[in-house]
Amino acid sequence: MKAIVNRTLTAILQESEQASGIRVDNPATGECLGFVPTLSTTQIYQVIEQSHQGQTEWNAKPIKERCGILKKWHQLVIENQEDLSRLITLEQGKPLSAAQAEVLYGASFIEWFAEEARRTYGETIPSPNGDRQLMTIRQPIGVASAITPWNFPLAMIARKAAPALAAGCSFIVKPAEKTPLSAYALAELAYQAGVPKDVLQVVLAIEPEEVGKVFTSHPLVRKLSFTGSTRVGKLLMEQSAKDVKRTSMELGGNAPFIVFEDADIDLAVEGAVASKFRNSGQACICSNRFYVHSQVYDEFIAKFSARVATLKVGNGLDKDVVIGPLISLEAKRNIEQLVDGAIAQGAKRVNAPENLDGCFMSPVILEDVKHDMDINRHEIFGPVAPIIRFDSEEQVLKMANDTVYGLACYFYTENINRVWRMSERLDYGMVGINEATISTEVAPFGGVKHSGIGKEGAKQGIDEYMNIKYLCLGRR
Repeated sequence: MKAIVNRTLTAILQESEQASGIRVDNPATGECLGFVPTLSTTQIYQVIEQSHQGQTEWNAKPIKERCGILKKWHQLVIENQEDLSRLITLEQGKPLSAAQAEVLYGASFIEWFAEEARRTYGETIPSPNGDRQLMTIRQPIGVASAITPWNFPLAMIARKAAPALAAGCSFIVKPAEKTPLSAYALAELAYQAGVPKDVLQVVLAIEPEEVGKVFTSHPLVRKLSFTGSTRVGKLLMEQSAKDVKRTSMELGGNAPFIVFEDADIDLAVEGAVASKFRNSGQACICSNRFYVHSQVYDEFIAKFSARVATLKVGNGLDKDVVIGPLISLEAKRNIEQLVDGAIAQGAKRVNAPENLDGCFMSPVILEDVKHDMDINRHEIFGPVAPIIRFDSEEQVLKMANDTVYGLACYFYTENINRVWRMSERLDYGMVGINEATISTEVAPFGGVKHSGIGKEGAKQGIDEYMNIKYLCLGRR
């Protein structure tokens, strides 16, 4: 590995026999990568106070200087793509090609918000009276905090940290305990680019919930951004309400994937593979339920199962691997229980997946699935595709919207009138139409209902870290 990872690991990893920190394992091999040091509650309070002082100085820098630092950070991430990708694969398990895509995806947010920082405009407002001037200015919230997940250990931090720093905030992140190394490596590159250490900090604790309690209760922390489960998100929102703290939440999903009778089936199959098996199905916008029209049901299953049979499962560092390990044995057991439950309720396996050891799991395709089966009520978060038959647009629309979640959805059709009808009536924050790869830095990412509040990316992303102040200037 290159210098950046070597320096990062040397700086943060304790010797393996000194198991006083958080152990980080490679999910593909079980190998211990090291132990990451943790902070006490008192130390986290000190970090927040340092971050508050750092934010004042960071915001005082000319906007051109802040933009230049962010652009240099972006450049360093690109230059270290190979090294960062390998680190992601080691601690998270995804194939190296997917890790490389994640690095580029994360870097795109740093580049985008380096440019958006220049466009945090205020406005003048026509006054109803001639004796005053009305205007607004936008100012940083202050100290911003974030709690990020293990499935995209670099990109989820970049997507939150970049707009915060661009807005003039300081930023403290608690990465997932299973994948903290990418966070430290990303922060190290930010420091090399010129971001002060008090302005971007990484914290971990032996008891993860204690960090959340500090973030939601400390008066100097004015913003919390969270990506994770709906259950934890609700708890953090409740805790934040006591301090009237700004929050943004990117929570669970239950994405439907709909194939109409007039769809390009080959295109739909490729979209289904991309949206289901990305990161071994461990993504909040992965397709969770497949609804296929009766007229093309058999054709879709035949082509889909043939395509899935070509997907290689294995260690993400091995050549041609498409599906890496699940994050843990517990995750694998939970998914297997969902599959067994669906089969007990009448679903049938289309393919005969191989029983693999450790955290590896072969893709599973289920047919004859009914909409009301338990498997369709849960976010599977694994390589399992339950396929449900439907007969009409109204029927599938009702089934697709029959969930408390509303993050992403997908549908395939060649009917332009249906495109508009479905797009408007699907109750989701993001809609993929004949396209399964929908996330980009230039478009707002976020859901509705129990899938969260707020947006990340696009021009809306930086708004999450800024306050609008109204000024009324009297004239005599």
